[in-house]
Amino acid sequence: MVESKAREMNQKIPRIGVGVFVFRNHKFLMGCRKNSHGDGSWTVPGGHLEFGEKIEQTAKREVFEETGIRIRKTRIVGVTNDIFEKEDKHYITIWVTSDWFGGKGKIKEPDKFIGLGWYNFQSLPKPLFLPWKQLLKSEFLKEIKENLVSVV
Repeated sequence: MVESKAREMNQKIPRIGVGVFVFRNHKFLMGCRKNSHGDGSWTVPGGHLEFGEKIEQTAKREVFEETGIRIRKTRIVGVTNDIFEKEDKHYITIWVTSDWFGGKGKIKEPDKFIGLGWYNFQSLPKPLFLPWKQLLKSEFLKEIKENLVSVV
């Protein structure tokens, strides 16, 4: 309601996005964004937090909708404040880590996500989605890397 009222009044408000690291065999899943802000850039699966939804529910729902992969052990590990000047958008991104639980991983939303693959921090695809620039400079990166190392 607040968001729709803000739109009616032509006010800009930040949105909440959830970025999900899916860990498997010391790598994490990434895909290339399509038809949205950050088009052509690489990031982990994720999407918008829906009203009344828990962050962990958003993580599980978005990963499954985009890739068909099921996840478990979701953990909130960081938050970045991301301003997309060119697109005139502002997001608060909540970063979540999770463990792969099942599914082969395929692109289920080809209008939003292309080029799916497993990566690590030494082999990141380019270009990266803008929130990654904030994440790579943050204190949260250490915890994410530690979680990645502990996953088989």
